[in-house]
Amino acid sequence: MDSPAPHPPAPPTRPAWSALTDRGRFRANNEDSFLALAVDGHEVRYLGKTGEATLGGTDFIFAVSDGMGGAKSGEFASKIAVERITKLIPRAFRMSAAGIHAGFSDILSELFSAIHSDLLHLGYSYEECAGMGATLSLGWFTPEWMYFAHIGDSRIYYLPAGGGLNQVTHDHSLVGSLRRAGQINEREARTHPRRNALQQALGAGHQFLEPHIGAVGHQPGDKFLLCSDGLIDGLWDHRIDDLIRHPAPDGDTRTIAHRLVDEAVEASGRDNTTALVVEFPPST
Repeated sequence: MDSPAPHPPAPPTRPAWSALTDRGRFRANNEDSFLALAVDGHEVRYLGKTGEATLGGTDFIFAVSDGMGGAKSGEFASKIAVERITKLIPRAFRMSAAGIHAGFSDILSELFSAIHSDLLHLGYSYEECAGMGATLSLGWFTPEWMYFAHIGDSRIYYLPAGGGLNQVTHDHSLVGSLRRAGQINEREARTHPRRNALQQALGAGHQFLEPHIGAVGHQPGDKFLLCSDGLIDGLWDHRIDDLIRHPAPDGDTRTIAHRLVDEAVEASGRDNTTALVVEFPPST
């Protein structure tokens, strides 16, 4: 009997992304930053605000950071956080290609520690940088997994193809702890007087760092959102879910990230607002 014909290899996944940041309606400058990178065995490439590419031999890294500090130091802090990411990327990609997936946790932890040390050093060395710090939410996309690392109150959401909006990351704040424990609901969290007080951040005088590190498997049709807390201030979870899952009205050519940011700024706009959406096309 003839052997069955082998199944053809699955076509490489083609993620699409869109990103936008806005200083809001009241802030004089924008302390948010975002990053989109493609990495393979040869180089690290910066990507634009929108695009589509193939997850075949190439990984993608997306990140959102929200800076804090006086004068322009918050803006500087978030830029340091996202630009420093490229330092360890080639090493981590080589480990991934070799199948050493356990190395992701160590690499991401090392990356966050390096950024933390940089910001602390600058804060101690220059008066204008005293107290400078940043949040950072990073997603590393391989053909089957998103490895993530996070500190602060920016967020990563996972929207599986079957429905639902899942907050992947933990807010490093008192309010975040209360919410996870079920002691307050979304409405109470949004109006809590200490909602902006962070327990952990990169730099900002924090001596000990415990980033939230983990992994989420992705399938065709799944979507992810990385965002700063300015977006959360303007949009309820159910509205985020609606805007990401449902197509724009006829004639609206804005990207999903653009629609999210526009609506959040219109509803609140008290803070800088950033959204970065990653979509995996459904299987055909």
